[in-house]
Amino acid sequence: MGVSILWADDEIDLLKPHVIFLREKGYDVVTTNSGGGALDLIDEQEFDIIFLDENMPGLSGLETLTKIKNKRPGIPVVMITKSEEESIMNDAIGSNISDYLIKPVNPNQIFLSVKKNLENKRLISEKTTMAYQQQFRQIGMSLSGRLDFNEWVEVYKQLVYWELELEKSDDNSLKEIFRMQKVEANAEFSKYVSNNYINWLKGQSDDKPILSHTLFRDTCFQVIKKEEKVFLIVIDNMRLDQWKVLQPLIEQYYRLVREDIYCSILPTATQYARNALFAGLLPSEIQKKYPQYWVGEGEENTRNQFEAELLSEQLKRLGSDLKFNYNKILNLAAGKKLAENLNNYLTAGLNVLVYNFVDMLSHARTDMEVIKELADDEAAYRSLTVSWFEHSPLWDIIRALAEKKISLLITTDHGAIKVNNPTKVVGDKNTNTNLRYKTGRNLQYNHKEVFEVRNPADVFLPRETVSAAYIFAVENNFFAYPNNYNYYVNYYRNTFQHGGVSMDEMLIPIAFLRAR
Repeated sequence: MGVSILWADDEIDLLKPHVIFLREKGYDVVTTNSGGGALDLIDEQEFDIIFLDENMPGLSGLETLTKIKNKRPGIPVVMITKSEEESIMNDAIGSNISDYLIKPVNPNQIFLSVKKNLENKRLISEKTTMAYQQQFRQIGMSLSGRLDFNEWVEVYKQLVYWELELEKSDDNSLKEIFRMQKVEANAEFSKYVSNNYINWLKGQSDDKPILSHTLFRDTCFQVIKKEEKVFLIVIDNMRLDQWKVLQPLIEQYYRLVREDIYCSILPTATQYARNALFAGLLPSEIQKKYPQYWVGEGEENTRNQFEAELLSEQLKRLGSDLKFNYNKILNLAAGKKLAENLNNYLTAGLNVLVYNFVDMLSHARTDMEVIKELADDEAAYRSLTVSWFEHSPLWDIIRALAEKKISLLITTDHGAIKVNNPTKVVGDKNTNTNLRYKTGRNLQYNHKEVFEVRNPADVFLPRETVSAAYIFAVENNFFAYPNNYNYYVNYYRNTFQHGGVSMDEMLIPIAFLRAR
């Protein structure tokens, strides 16, 4: 079925060459010389696009546009006018037009406008497909080499970029090829981390990245010292792809000054990674230096209740007497309260805001069937993140801070990966419950399917018992117990988890932004 065009213009007889040109291109063009005629025609037949003259006798173009949008809100409308007055353009754009052309128009302008509005998705899909096909081989060649950390960051950035771009494509086979390439990349990255992680922590590698416990000292504090006021916003469990879909919204009000990728420590879990971020120390160092602020695996208390105290101690060790405010947002009511009372916090040079929604979304997707349906795949998970953000108190807070010209540092403590493959593990009743890492005595598992640490001191983790070890799930695996195995596997497969070794969990963003 061909494309059907409605063109309403009181001088339509003078535009016959344009109409003939479009018909020769294969389009079905119906014309009328009034707004009323256009409204009658859209009641009688379906059109794919409407060209509308702004200055017609009787119903004006803008009046006709309003009535068209009430009747057929999905039809793209292109406004054509002799006037270049800004007020008319603003009225038209505010009424949700798809394009705006100024007379005299030539046939090619009309033709390009049709293609842009009706074939845009197909053209973008085709271009994206071709571009990724060219990039696929380059990424594959990179994965076959011996990459250092910065090269792994570039590979991951490319993969995230193409994951977002391929959402625009209708080529499901290409999306499957991409998925397989990302699986391959995660497998190679897991080997890389297994071979290098201990050396990073012991300072025995020239390839050492910025890690959770060095992030504040080496990155955040350097910005805080130079800026008059800074809000450090830690969005729990935010992956790079989620940051990339939130970034365009935030950049309406802020300019991105710098963006980096740092590496979460293991386990990539809040108790370890975020405590390390605020303390500037690795977990076993926190336990030894500040035992009153460390809550172990087997204890019932909240394991991140002393973040403000840990940050205060880190600032002292950095020789700073900087006063700061700390807020943790765990629910909507707390977020609204902070937004309403924001002015009370603006006297301090540093405000730290921990926002917990993305982590709650990840857990809710596991436990609630309706969230599973809303976030069935990676693209839907990102979309749900954006929808939350646009209606959240955090968005209100960021826009208010922009008005006050207060700089932002936005980061996270770790990411999450969608898990698919169960790997069996056996442990005693004291073994922790996380699906991506386990610590306990006498753990039994397939050594080829994990990154194992027999001596926790090697990775600066607390030893809960004398014989306790740590194992970390790699790639997209998750740990499952043999008891009630099938139920357990079916319940947790295709959920988003964190704690283990993968690019999505470990390679995470930090962005420095200044208000526009």
